This record gives sequence, structure tokens and C-alpha cells, in this order.
Amino acid sequence: MKIVGIVGSNADLSYNRLLLKFIGKKFDNLFDFELLEITDIPLFNQSEDVTNSPAIQKLNRKIKMADGVIIATPEHNHTIPAALKSVIEWLSFKIHPLENKPVMIVGASYYDQGSSRAQLHLRQILDAPGVNAMVMPGNEFLLGKVKNAFDENDNLKDQGTIDFLFSTLQKFIQFINVTAAMNPKPEAEPEDLYATGKIDTTIVGADMWADDWLEQASAIVHPAEGNDYVRLNRGLLTVDQLNYFLDSMPMELTYADSNNQFLYYNQTKSAEEMLAARVPGQVGNPLAKCHPEKSYKNVEWVIQQLRTGATDVVRVHVPKQMPEKYIVHNYQAMHDKEGNYMGINEYILDFKPIVEWYLQQTGQKLVGDVDGVSSASKKAETTAVDGVSSASKKDTETPVTAATTPEVDGVSSASKKG
Repeated sequence: MKIVGIVGSNADLSYNRLLLKFIGKKFDNLFDFELLEITDIPLFNQSEDVTNSPAIQKLNRKIKMADGVIIATPEHNHTIPAALKSVIEWLSFKIHPLENKPVMIVGASYYDQGSSRAQLHLRQILDAPGVNAMVMPGNEFLLGKVKNAFDENDNLKDQGTIDFLFSTLQKFIQFINVTAAMNPKPEAEPEDLYATGKIDTTIVGADMWADDWLEQASAIVHPAEGNDYVRLNRGLLTVDQLNYFLDSMPMELTYADSNNQFLYYNQTKSAEEMLAARVPGQVGNPLAKCHPEKSYKNVEWVIQQLRTGATDVVRVHVPKQMPEKYIVHNYQAMHDKEGNYMGINEYILDFKPIVEWYLQQTGQKLVGDVDGVSSASKKAETTAVDGVSSASKKDTETPVTAATTPEVDGVSSASKKG
């Protein structure tokens, strides 16, 4: 279950932020929690519509794909802060991610009230027709006298308060399950792995299924080559320099656009030597041609997670036949300045040398390790890499886990040709 927590303050120091962080840390066994800030959201002004700005669109996507939302509100002048009200205005202007979304309200304040009046006002706002959230009734969590509520590690000190928060969160989970039955979350749109659509950058006239797509496409658009300059953000390189730069990356890189067309990989080795085999003729192919048909469902799932904003990265450990390596495929969503989905940046690397270097530098050992660096390698093979990346453990609990075999290893690595 995915829950996002919205910090209802744009202040640098916020006890409501501390409260949400504590929820995410203390109760991570109950749900997958992500903290969202409103600091970068501009003041609402319908005459200067910035609904499509990256900050608002990110918030929109995160809320839409979450199963529930927890809002932690301070109390300013007997109501919610202006910054939080402004955010809700944006979220009910042209987009409505909170509609029918289960919401739980919590609040912390300096005095005894625990933002009780702000919480009451927030319920009324969230119930407005333009917002139409489903706020959990009752079960108010009011944290007063916050200056003395947390210890030096930002943990709540009073066990009774922690127990009450736990019981409230359990009821919120039940509330989410009930509302989910009433308003099932919309399924993601099917992915066109055959790339039959057309986007602004699609080169019409070149055969996507052909091994010489790159040559066909180049003859049509006459791209920059060799010593031609390319202006980047931020820099100016020649095409050759750009190739040198990408080829020097200590990882294998691929790029598939938002139309699910495989357009690039940094070709530095033969297919047999690569962590994920690729061949030149794959460039330009639709993703359907880059994978065996039995892996289509898993490939589609990965793309949908990134396109919908359910997550910005999907990590998959692909063991292959290389026990001395810990190979991880990272699928990173790419966005333009307006926050629109622009495709996938996949980078594949062997994490083991990085983990070993870190252990050597710090003198630390992985949990369960008995002899330092060498045993760390063994540990890294038998568990998810949550000693290095917290996302990995949860990622491998997704349906993609079943796909961690060479023939179904994600978006662009598996190949009929490879």
C-alpha cells in the first residue's frame, strides 16, 4: 500500500514535517510511505496558470497514484497555513488528484490544541466540490506541545502517543480498503509496445523493425555528426565529445522514448561482453521487438509505473550467470521542463565494486557479515541491496520480481536478438 504524506508548511523548521517523518520511519512495516513538500509550489493565481509546472505536476502524479494521503497541518491564526490552502487551490483548479482519495489529517502545534481548529477547517476545505476528498471521520490525531514531544533523534517520546498514532494509522488503512472497494483506483493505460503511435520526435518514413533503422532515419533527418556542435543544458559539445562522454560512463545506458521506441545505447562492448546484451540492429526498434513476447506484461508494468508517476525509478536485480557480480537494472523516468513524461533512461551496473569500496573506505560491515569486505559480497548476493539502496527491497516485491531472469529483465535489456 502506497501512502504519501504532505507537509502542510513551507517553513524550514516544521514539527509537522517531523511528525510525518516519524510516521514514515516508525510504521514502515504498515505501508510504503513517501514525504511530499509544498515549498516549491507557487502562490495560487488563476490569472497566471502554472498547473503544468513540474512542482505541481509532480504533486499531482504522486497523489493520483497513492492509495491514501496524510496531511499534517500546522495552525496559523486559527486556520491552516496560507501555503497549504494555496496548494489545495492548485489541486482543485484544473486537476483534481484528491477526488475520492482517502485522506487522514494530523497536526502538531506549540500549544495544547494540536492544530484542532486548523484540522476542522481543513476537513471543510477537503470536502468542497472542487476537491471532493474522502476524509477519514473521527480519529483525530492532535499533537500539542511539540517542542517537548520529540527526542534528540526526532522520535516521539511518549509511548502512549505512539500507541494512539499506531491505532489511528491502522484505522486509516482499514478506511483506505473500504473506500478502495467503493472507488477502485483507475488502471494505467495499456502500453503500446509496438510504438505504433507518433510523437513530436518520431522519424516518419524509417522502418522501426529494420536492422538499419539508424541509417534510414539519418538519411531522412540529416543529424549532427562528428565535429558538429550540440548545445546542451548546460554546455556545448561536439557529437564526438558527446559520444566520448557517454561511452566513458561506468555503466550501460539505454534510452527508450515516450512512444516506447528504443533509440540509443552506449555501444562500447560486444553483446557477449555486456551485462545486458544488445546489438546495433536493435536501435530504432519498438520495445515489442526488443523483448520476447512472454515478457511484455512485465515490460508494460515497468513503463506504467514510470509514465504514471507511481515511482520515478524501478530497480531490478538480474543475477544472470555472473555470481561474482551484483547486476542491477535501474529504470529512471525522464521528464521535460513541464514535467511531462519523456521516456526511460535505463542504466545497468554492477553494484558490488561500489559496495566493497564503500566498506573499505568506512570500515563498516554489512549486517550478518563476519569477515569484512569479502563476506559483504556474499551478503549482497543473498539479499536485496537494501544496505545500499532502500528502494531495492521494496522494488523486488513488485511483480517484476518474477521477471528477474535473463529473458524478462526489463525494458530494453532482454532481446530476441541477444
